[in-house]
This record gives sequence, structure tokens and C-alpha cells, in this order.
Amino acid sequence: MSRDAKIILAWADGDHVFRLGWGELEELQEACDAGPYVLLGRLYDESWRLADIAETIRLGLVGGGMAPTDALKKVRFYVKGRPPMENLQFAQAILSAGVVGVEDEKPGEEGAPNPAGNLSTTSPTES
Repeated sequence: MSRDAKIILAWADGDHVFRLGWGELEELQEACDAGPYVLLGRLYDESWRLADIAETIRLGLVGGGMAPTDALKKVRFYVKGRPPMENLQFAQAILSAGVVGVEDEKPGEEGAPNPAGNLSTTSPTES
């Protein structure tokens, strides 16, 4: 998993960095009146609201380093100016990265961190 939940997507007018850190997730929770995991469920189960899509993308851009005013302008043009379904998958990917993380390395690969610390990864059934 990505250590900082950053994801780069080809969205709107180019490649953009999106990141929903703790602060952005709290702001998203307030803006959408739902916890991040409830919101993620809404994005996938077709019960989403317009703000779920727009705010996820806007706050993802801000968390990724874009100035808040620039993020707002992009969302007004590329999200609110377009049909919602054009941006649903982007919101799903951004929030998934923020809540679950992003796969950037495979567990067990040489140099990959071991989240279990010093615990053995050898199965007790292996000899």
C-alpha cells in the first residue's frame, strides 16, 4: 500500500496528483455528512449524491498539493459542468486510495515493508 495514499490519474486536462489524508477525509466527511467508508459504499452502490463526487475530487486535488482555489475552479469546470457519471470512477479511485491505500509494492517482495514487524511470515505448516 502507498504510505501516503497518493494516486496519480489522467483526469480533466492532464495528469493530476490526488491524496486524501486525514484532514481531507475529515473535511469530506463534513461536506458529505457521511464517514469515508459509508461514502465509499455510496459511490459503489449507486446511492451517491452529487457532492460525493465533486467534494471527493476537489479535496483529493487539494490533498495532492493543488491550491484550493485552483481545485475549486477545476471541479466547477470538469465535474459540475459535466454529467456526473463521467467523474464517478475518478471519485471511486481517489476515495479508495485515501481509505484503503494504493498498491505500489507486493507483500513479500525484497525490500517491501513487513507490516507484522518482526513476526515470521513462514507458515507453521511449512518445513
